Amino acid sequence: MEKLDVCLINDSFPPLIDGVSNAVFNYASIIQKELGNAVVATPELPGVQDDYDFQVLRYPSIDTTKAVGYRTGVPFNPPYLTQFNEQHIDIIHSHCPITSTYLARILREQTKSPIVLTYHTKFDIDIRKAIDSKLLQEVAINALVSNIQAVDEVWAVSRGAGENLKSLGYKGDYIVMHNGVDFTKGASSKKAVEAFRNERGISDGKPIYLFVGRMMWYKGIKIIVDALCELKKHGIDFHMLFIGDGVDRREIQQYIEEKGLTDECIFTGSISDRKVLKTAFSASDLFLFPSTFDTNGIVVREAAAAGLGSVLIRNSCAAEDTLDGVNTIQIEENAESLAKVLIQAGNNTDYFHRIGRNAQRQLYMSWKEAVEQAYERYKVVVEKYEYQPRNPLDISDSFFGMWSDISLAITRAKKNRQDFVRKLRDTAEGIRQTSDMISYRRTEIREYFDDMLDRYL
Repeated sequence: MEKLDVCLINDSFPPLIDGVSNAVFNYASIIQKELGNAVVATPELPGVQDDYDFQVLRYPSIDTTKAVGYRTGVPFNPPYLTQFNEQHIDIIHSHCPITSTYLARILREQTKSPIVLTYHTKFDIDIRKAIDSKLLQEVAINALVSNIQAVDEVWAVSRGAGENLKSLGYKGDYIVMHNGVDFTKGASSKKAVEAFRNERGISDGKPIYLFVGRMMWYKGIKIIVDALCELKKHGIDFHMLFIGDGVDRREIQQYIEEKGLTDECIFTGSISDRKVLKTAFSASDLFLFPSTFDTNGIVVREAAAAGLGSVLIRNSCAAEDTLDGVNTIQIEENAESLAKVLIQAGNNTDYFHRIGRNAQRQLYMSWKEAVEQAYERYKVVVEKYEYQPRNPLDISDSFFGMWSDISLAITRAKKNRQDFVRKLRDTAEGIRQTSDMISYRRTEIREYFDDMLDRYL
């Protein structure tokens, strides 16, 4: 088979930094450099100039960062869709099951190419955080599942991710396709580690604990803070390094201040320089990642690349295929369990370092290896695919039609607040009057759109 032309689609992409944007970037880079041709489709970001070896096509977006932490693409604008007609696409790979996959379904009708979807994240948690109405939470989750049912093959980054999808009502099969890391195996140089520590006032030999990820409570951060309180009560000195940003960061820092841990905790914000981030892993003694939200935990393999061991929740997705006491330390999902591990070790970090060395040997997987495996599967999907015309927007996708109307109204009326409010209310009224929409009570939908106005204005 000749080289494949792969279209990768996701709602986030650099300069936005998260695990999925990192995955898409590495897929595109490795495919373009070594395997075939890659093009990335992602929402517009104000002021962003893309300069990559592969092509990036950006389509309209609206600012939903207050609600979900990133901008939402609007893949319903015909003028922007024409740019995709100029691309030769053999296979479409969506990394987000909502608007990105809706765009993928539109492109499938244009290109007659199959869609693969990677399920990275427990989207039901994000939906419930972004939408207050339980009725609309159910509508959104049902629409998400319906969207996933419409693709040609589903990949999950772990068995836990796949089973989460099944629990939401997905009826099909899935293949586990692991993510990799772009760090080379081996710690950063001693000189780089020393410089990193000195720049942050860490030069006293105290144990250094690390968290890397979005600053969101559901990442298990409260477990970390409460466990550190116990360490301090026992007179154990330490440094806690938080790397990342997110909507809960202010609350997290306030909670740390209330607990009297300000002097021990260091917040760096997001670190986009991959060399510096690897140095942060190399400079630490133990990676604390008590998250049951994450479906794979790329950061655990990033830590392993640098020889850093991780503390994980037992039976979590991040702990999948790892061994407690060998290449990870596994705890129960509470602060007491984490505190017990840290108190027993005290200032003696030899045990942590042994776990880290084992993790480096046993858990490390490069992005090159991961993408090569995915690319071989692409070939199988393309070979067995038989195109069948479908309507990309059917009655089961009414949620996406609703979001389309709202998104376009927001985009057109952004510069005129009164016009924006009128158009949004007109859209809501139109939805209430549409007979083939999913049935829900008028009072709840009115309250929902009023809440949306408060969020976006």
